[in-house]
Amino acid sequence: MSNHDKERQAEQRRVEYVEDQIETRISRLESEVGTIRGDVVSMRKDFWDEVTVNFSEADDVGETSTSLRQQSEVLSEREKRHQLAYNSLVKLRRLQQSPYFGRIDFAEQGENGEAIYLGIASLLEEDDETFLIYDWRAPISNLYYDSVPGPASYETPSGKIEGEMTLKRQFVIRGRDLKVMFDTGVTIGDELLQQVLGRSSDAQMKSIVATIQKEQNRIIRNDTSRMLIVQGAAGSGKTSAALQRVAYLLYKHRDTLRADQMILFSPNPMFNSYVSTVLPELGEENMLQTTFQEYLERRLGREFQLEDPFVQIEYVLSGEEDESYQARMNGIRYKSSLLFFEAVGRYKALLEKKGMKFKPLRFMGREVVGAEAISERFYAYDPAITLANRCELLKEWLLKEIAAFGKEEVNQPWVDEQIQLLDTEDYQRAYQRMRRQQQKSNSQFSEYEEERTILGKMVVSERLKPLRKWIKSLRFVDVTKLYCQLFEQSEIAGEVHMDALPEDWSLICGRTISKIKAGELFYEDITPFLYLKEMILGFHSNHAIRHVIIDEAQDYSPFQLFFLKRLFPRARMTALGDLNQAIYAHSSVLQQSSVLTDLYGSDNSEQIVLQQSYRSTREIVEFTRGMLPGGEAIIPFNRAGEKPEVIVVQGQDDLYAQIKQDVAVLRNEGYESIAVICKTAEESKEVHEHLAKDLEARLIKKTTLSFEKGVHIIPAYLAKGVEFDAVLIFDGSNDKYTRESERKLFYTACTRAMHLLHVYSAGDPSRFITETDTQSFVRK
Repeated sequence: MSNHDKERQAEQRRVEYVEDQIETRISRLESEVGTIRGDVVSMRKDFWDEVTVNFSEADDVGETSTSLRQQSEVLSEREKRHQLAYNSLVKLRRLQQSPYFGRIDFAEQGENGEAIYLGIASLLEEDDETFLIYDWRAPISNLYYDSVPGPASYETPSGKIEGEMTLKRQFVIRGRDLKVMFDTGVTIGDELLQQVLGRSSDAQMKSIVATIQKEQNRIIRNDTSRMLIVQGAAGSGKTSAALQRVAYLLYKHRDTLRADQMILFSPNPMFNSYVSTVLPELGEENMLQTTFQEYLERRLGREFQLEDPFVQIEYVLSGEEDESYQARMNGIRYKSSLLFFEAVGRYKALLEKKGMKFKPLRFMGREVVGAEAISERFYAYDPAITLANRCELLKEWLLKEIAAFGKEEVNQPWVDEQIQLLDTEDYQRAYQRMRRQQQKSNSQFSEYEEERTILGKMVVSERLKPLRKWIKSLRFVDVTKLYCQLFEQSEIAGEVHMDALPEDWSLICGRTISKIKAGELFYEDITPFLYLKEMILGFHSNHAIRHVIIDEAQDYSPFQLFFLKRLFPRARMTALGDLNQAIYAHSSVLQQSSVLTDLYGSDNSEQIVLQQSYRSTREIVEFTRGMLPGGEAIIPFNRAGEKPEVIVVQGQDDLYAQIKQDVAVLRNEGYESIAVICKTAEESKEVHEHLAKDLEARLIKKTTLSFEKGVHIIPAYLAKGVEFDAVLIFDGSNDKYTRESERKLFYTACTRAMHLLHVYSAGDPSRFITETDTQSFVRK
């Protein structure tokens, strides 16, 4: 028997030993959890039976309070024990499926060597002193990801530990069975990666702790940068690494950091579902997840109908026939830029001296306080006081004005009319209030007159309640007019925009104001509008959030990133993106790395570039990178597959027939997730109507909340961030994809494929295909 076979047998025996340990503890914990749960249920049911309740004397009240507190503490202790036992049980069940994935033998200087096994969680021997499994996030585990056999070191909270690594071994274990074992001198052997990357795509993203690469490990364990920028090729593992980073930070800072202090901004709601299982799989709670659009809706959705980024991109892709199309494009670029961000800042400084707009206070059609009077009061305050604080002072003044107005209004004839309409309950309340006032003053007066006064005050106070609420919410500041003023007054434009205005400015202004008057906001106006509102009324900063992760960061404008920094002033930020997938009309924050480093300063920022693509086969990566200037920098992982096929068809009927036929074949061959990727939502809808007659296919919309296996028909911009076993590009002809602005959209669509890519073309294929190396695809 060879040494390798002997070692494999020894490793198999260890797997069985560890599994026995896990099974024994699971059995014990299941019994313990059941017992404690029964105790908790019983205690909750009989809680009041165990408490002595007596309020007849002062001493009895104290005794009752003590009894309540003691019983509550006992119940709380049982509930905590139950939660701890249950969490341990969940961790053991995860380990039972695959207890560990790696081993390193490390000898610290001057010490004997130790075999260290790595898994998704730690496991100790029964003596609680010897580790059977180390958590992949433990400091010593870093050796597995970053070092090769030979001299090695790792950092701990108490300093650097140096020594020698004599072995690095990788496993694939399923339950009690050691499936694969091999020694390696690099971070992750190709054999293990081949196994992981060669399987079918899943409905949810999976943990990658067993296959973390050295450059991904830099992302995960970076704990010093205030701004971490990750520029990575499609399929390079950006998002996976970011989620493992969250798990690592929660583990390392478990005494000071909670999952609800971290937030992920996703590209769309479906993506939230796609990544929702990663952290629970690693034993951590999910962080907060939202989209930037959902945040904007919460802040401004009641005031305006907000355009979302998907409606905007639909216009960008299909609105060329609109005579003001170019003006809209210019407007999008300018309003999303740092130039406009700085212009809004200058505008705010200008408003400190002049130009504020207010709404008059009106009551029953009458003007109580005019807009000019409010403005005069506003600018009478000390100029050193901020806009937001002056608005607060105005609020207090206006509430006093309303109070004085209410006192005068009590004797108006309309009040008597309203008194007649009051119900019995209102009269009863007025009578009780009158009796209390008589007792306090110890005097006699006309009950009728007093009752009329009290009822009058009640009527006026109730009628003024909406106006007081309106004032307290600072609605008297006319933010809408203030934003419109940026586009209406030429003298303001000269002071604020500093000769940076784009072409067609007058047309841009006209469209912006018309949209706002209709109660709507273009997507490119939402963040600037909210930013101006925040600067005037006071910023709604969130100081609780400690880490912000922005996925698909290339889709964010510089304006939006600077706004997010203001929104989360205490947070560290991780921005993940791929400039080659920047498909929106505005300039991307990734186009100028200085924009991101300027957020927190170059000393507090770090940029990591991931050039290797793991998602797709080598053939697909070689084809897709040929579409990009500088695409040769993208390195395909050495996983072989079929060359992409470019299938030219004659007309729409032939196109639909070919796709139906190919989908049926692919499903029979075992492809579990197949995407028919279209250019726009409108095209996706039409394709779904045609294909759904013969195929069970799901239409993915911007409102789709979950990602599942099966056949999907989806617009290219919604497919970002997810992957499919097979991708069929619907009509990749030159008629559909020819503008330079569509290059990255086409690239994004093609890079969703893991194992197979077919591009159908009704006529000549897109120039993005024909300009690539003809040896990189098969034309049919």
